[in-house]
Amino acid sequence: MRRADRLFDVIQVLRTAKRPVTAASLAAELEVTVRTIYRDVATLQARRVPIEGAPGLGYVLRKGFDLPPLMFTVDEIEAVTVGARMVQRLRDPELQAAARRVLDKVTVVLPESLRGHVADAPFYVSQGEAATPRGVDMAEVRSAIRDRRKLRIAYVDEKRRRTRRTVWPLAMAYYVDVTLIGAWCELRKDLRNFRVERIAASRVLAERFQDHNGRLLAQWLALPKDRPVSRL
Repeated sequence: MRRADRLFDVIQVLRTAKRPVTAASLAAELEVTVRTIYRDVATLQARRVPIEGAPGLGYVLRKGFDLPPLMFTVDEIEAVTVGARMVQRLRDPELQAAARRVLDKVTVVLPESLRGHVADAPFYVSQGEAATPRGVDMAEVRSAIRDRRKLRIAYVDEKRRRTRRTVWPLAMAYYVDVTLIGAWCELRKDLRNFRVERIAASRVLAERFQDHNGRLLAQWLALPKDRPVSRL
């Protein structure tokens, strides 16, 4: 671990602690020696980080101190970068654009020495195998989920049979090879998964639905995640 990252972690531990933290506890959590913690604390105090305490008694971070926003470790930067690249394979243009904006914002606020971990990160993320949806706007579906608005869809199953349904969109499930909308189907009066590439047409309705205490979502989350299509 780089020393800068470790100093950051020392502050993070002290920020969340409810009582003084001894050097031994910090050393055990960060997997370094107690002597290293003494040096790190002295360095932070010299940089005017308001750490109070003494060896043998423990350390506290004075209330009101906060870190600058978007102060990332290298691992965190790389996690953001890989995550944003994975979003590119979701076939959701709005999410793809949002991921690019996130990387742009992170890059702008990073020190020059760390920007290469975003722009030139040596990580490859496959394009995935999910088909591009033609009859549904993924951004509209996500909006319907947030606002709990019903969705009217024309759905074509694997045998090319077409049905029209009103569904209550509860969640999205993103797999490498398929994207699903988890929903309550008014036609079947049951939970169903709908493959987005099999939705021929869709329309968000003004009518809202209720999911009291998240009961339907909890039931959907409990379903086996190998249910790729709806059952007619």
